[in-house]
Amino acid sequence: MEYITLNNQVTMPILGLGTYQLKGESGIETIKNAINLGYTLIDTAQMYQNEREVGIAIKESNINRENLFITTKICAPNTTYEEAEKAIDVSLKNLQTDYIDLLLIHEPYDTSTEMYKAFEKAYKNGKIRAIGISNFNESEYLDFIDKCDIIPAINQVECHILYNKKELQNTMKKYGTVLMGYSPFAQGNGNLFVDNDIMSIGKKYNKTSSQVMLRYLIQRGIPTVPKASSVERLKENLDVFNFTLNDNDVQIINSKNQNKSFFGWD
Repeated sequence: MEYITLNNQVTMPILGLGTYQLKGESGIETIKNAINLGYTLIDTAQMYQNEREVGIAIKESNINRENLFITTKICAPNTTYEEAEKAIDVSLKNLQTDYIDLLLIHEPYDTSTEMYKAFEKAYKNGKIRAIGISNFNESEYLDFIDKCDIIPAINQVECHILYNKKELQNTMKKYGTVLMGYSPFAQGNGNLFVDNDIMSIGKKYNKTSSQVMLRYLIQRGIPTVPKASSVERLKENLDVFNFTLNDNDVQIINSKNQNKSFFGWD
């Protein structure tokens, strides 16, 4: 595993498990499988309605809490200072933990700065190790950091070969915010898994197209949280730290960028 250091010196795994739609007993089993395989970054959200499953999976895996990095996000209707403060305690209870490693505002709201004040208080009180935002575009990000006391450690956004977010990454880097990517496979859009160029690059390193896509983000210093359910895919997604894309590979991959979102957050 490779790690990045956030702007408050907290270290974070660069690859983790996305848990969107992982619910119920099957969701718990998938998360436990991931932890047993070596995943330590687990990414969830109140919007996913599966914090409880994540908490159970962590407890049943018998791994030491300090060896995990848990990320969750707070969303509407908890958009005031008081509601956000209560929502933090709800997440702590659901996740069965005394602290959260990374807490994010799930999307921009008119009251995002008010929510963030509750985050800052929880951070100073030791409930949260790092705080940040999610789905903020460049103008929203720049406006936000003008109004907060603690610069966000992370802005988690859609990021993949078809939407590489280089400009946003470069802008945030100036202020110390790391771009964290979700949906590294573009949810199957653009036929990336069978793209001839991506497959050809993968063949050169004896890697799959998905491994090439993950490696591309990792080499750019972008933490990412691919979702997988099967043990085989969980293993495959972890096996990306033993090869390096060369400059020509990166140039080919960069040419695939369409600057296009598939989720509508922008």
